[in-house]
Amino acid sequence: MPETILVVDDDPDIARFVEVNLRSAGYDVSVASDGEEALERAASLRPDLVLLDVMMPRMSGYEVCQKVRENAAWQGIRIVMLSAKGRDIEVSKGLAVGADAYVTKPFSTKDLLARVGEMLGE
Repeated sequence: MPETILVVDDDPDIARFVEVNLRSAGYDVSVASDGEEALERAASLRPDLVLLDVMMPRMSGYEVCQKVRENAAWQGIRIVMLSAKGRDIEVSKGLAVGADAYVTKPFSTKDLLARVGEMLGE
């Protein structure tokens, strides 16, 4: 059974780019456009991996990550933060709330698939 990945990004172009590339690689992919929708999807899907945009309206990726980490039912979900900023402070903040890794936008298909494979132990 393919791993389930939840892609969360309020930019539809980025979300679509990630979704298409992950589906092409054989992953089961679901997409959410904001943090609230992400939490709803996480509850119903129990994804193996969440690719989570840092900056979103209403609820930031940092807040979503923290809520996932606080929920005992979601233990084991891997989280990769997607950020347009490559600054150390952004990476530190994401890792502090429980992200497992970071990817800085823009990223190539090769970089995306390598990070996903790394997070899923492939």
